[in-house]
Amino acid sequence: MPLLLIALGFALLVAGGELLVRGASRLATMLGLSPLVIGLTVVAFGTSAPELAVSVHSGLTGRPDLAVGNVVGSNIFNTLVVLGACALAAPLVVARQLTRFDVPLMIGFSLLLVGLSWDGRISTLDGVGLTLLLAAHLTWSVVQGRRDHAEAQQAAGVTAPVAAGVWAWMAQIALVVAGVALLVQGAAWLVDGASALARAVGVSELVIGLTVVAVGTSLPEVAASVVATIRGERDMAVGNVVGSNIFNLLGILGIASVVTPGGLPVASALFAFDIPVMTVAAFACLPVFARRHELARWEGAVFLAYYIAYLGYVMLKAVEHDALPVMSGVLFWFVAPLTMVTLAVLTWRVARR
Repeated sequence: MPLLLIALGFALLVAGGELLVRGASRLATMLGLSPLVIGLTVVAFGTSAPELAVSVHSGLTGRPDLAVGNVVGSNIFNTLVVLGACALAAPLVVARQLTRFDVPLMIGFSLLLVGLSWDGRISTLDGVGLTLLLAAHLTWSVVQGRRDHAEAQQAAGVTAPVAAGVWAWMAQIALVVAGVALLVQGAAWLVDGASALARAVGVSELVIGLTVVAVGTSLPEVAASVVATIRGERDMAVGNVVGSNIFNLLGILGIASVVTPGGLPVASALFAFDIPVMTVAAFACLPVFARRHELARWEGAVFLAYYIAYLGYVMLKAVEHDALPVMSGVLFWFVAPLTMVTLAVLTWRVARR
């Protein structure tokens, strides 16, 4: 039965991703928004619906480790796996708006989570502040996106499209709603099946949240971004990942900490390792994107390799495997310093240019 749920979940995710991208790309034209802004808002929020449902439910049912671990694990997965997989499918062209505004915001909000969780808890007041930040970011993205898109069309001599009829609007909105519904149900089935298999090996809820649940709830982002990449909407693919990460940090943690009595406690293990990994992964996007305003195939492969290393460490630590000391030594004495030096050099070159 778990394997059947996993197979059905994958099928719904693929179908939902296709419907969501198709409807959202058409709405972009009808609303006068660029595909990038649609990816940062409509698609990002729609594909993050599973994370929201899981984290809110986990917080209300007394499983905060699962709620916070889901968000942190999803952001790590989105940055390293979703972007990596899309880049392998086709090199991604990164819009300048992302490198100048949205990626720095993603880094800033990741650092904000480090500060808020310093005392071991995201309080209810913290959650209110995060939710208000999300509303401000959404408003600015839509207003600025419409203005930039209109200016770009005017400069290119493109005439304004003819206003669409009511039925055209309803058809595209129906596609988006149907796509989101399939994504949510597909993620739910996949998470249920995968969680049953994970518990059979006796791992903690925090590990399940960081791995199985995070991967399962992030598969809508995989489906939507890969489909967008294949259909040539590469701005939407990258915008979906960045927008989803911002929505996870502000919207999901904000809402979950508001509805959970006393806020969300943050496990010390999460604060010591996984949140820093999430922050470094977010920071890595800036110099890589800004260097040539693209993510090449080999860079996507490197992102995927980093996630495999991270996942291997988490699983070895969960079962206290004998290979854990060796893995820890390689990560902390070789991979981490090499990564920091590489990012520092890339940042310096971008800053000089």
